[in-house]
Amino acid sequence: MRLLPDAGIVKLKDVAREAGVSTATVDRVLHGRPGVRDATVRRVKDTIERLGFQPHAAAAELARGRRQRFCFVMPKTLNLFMADIVAQLSTIRSYLAARRALIDVIETDVFDAEALASTLEDFGPRYDGIAVVALDHPRVRVAIDELVEAGTVVVTLVSDVPSSRRAHYVGVDNIAAGRTAGTLIGRFLGNRTGKVAVIAGSLLLRDHAERLFGVQQVISSEYSGLTLLAPVEGRDDDAHNSALVNRLLTEYPDLVAIYNIGAGTTGIGNALIEAGRARDVVFIGHDVTPQTRRFLMVGVMDAVLSQSPGHEARSAARVLLALSRNEPIIAEQEQIGIDIVIRDNLP
Repeated sequence: MRLLPDAGIVKLKDVAREAGVSTATVDRVLHGRPGVRDATVRRVKDTIERLGFQPHAAAAELARGRRQRFCFVMPKTLNLFMADIVAQLSTIRSYLAARRALIDVIETDVFDAEALASTLEDFGPRYDGIAVVALDHPRVRVAIDELVEAGTVVVTLVSDVPSSRRAHYVGVDNIAAGRTAGTLIGRFLGNRTGKVAVIAGSLLLRDHAERLFGVQQVISSEYSGLTLLAPVEGRDDDAHNSALVNRLLTEYPDLVAIYNIGAGTTGIGNALIEAGRARDVVFIGHDVTPQTRRFLMVGVMDAVLSQSPGHEARSAARVLLALSRNEPIIAEQEQIGIDIVIRDNLP
């Protein structure tokens, strides 16, 4: 478990200094008054979001007198994207400290419904709010519902459990992500025909199941020359995914594309390289990491669908604070976008 340390309160003058404008300009942007250029408005809003500034937060928090505690429940074996989310939590310490809030990070096996449910059940009244990377399973749904019944705000992160009583989901539209992957595969392949493999971590993870649904929609309806194989599960593990790719290449000599729904990308890429198939199999995956960056640069991967771990960490923290205090959520600010990254536009 890791606890984020306190830091100073973010003030109006801090936002103005970071954005390179006057405090009067920041005030006009905050209150929606005219006379500020669109580019300046965007820069000020970006700075507000990055610093976690909220007007009058300091006075309000001092009046509360009690620190709130939140917990992020993350995968025990952190893939690089999840590790980035955890790392980004430390960058919002000013935002949290100004609101008298602290965050713990607890790691558990989110692929194991019993383990994840037990972790949630052990919390009791310790936390005002919980953000969890959740498995969509009856045991987990019951554990979430019991926390909510006891007065704890629960937010799902990256992977949703929509049938539970969770208050909010923080993450991308995963059906749209899957559809995007399907379109990219079809476009990259052109007139080629053959088999398309889908590798998931676990289809009990809602984000993986929804991405599968999205890619199935596109391939089956728009690309008649392509056959989508039954999905296989590798638990986001490099060794498992490497073995799955070796088996797929052997069983299906006409394999023309792989869509990796989750993590374990290194195992897939290395297996394609070792089999001499890296240049002729279209490979689409998720998240910009050192491994996916390298694979894009050398041509092993064709495209990566990316979401911002920093945005997700900040959004989850903001949503937990707002919901636990009956404050409004700014929907536009909390919408997580999907970026298509190829070699030529690597950030």
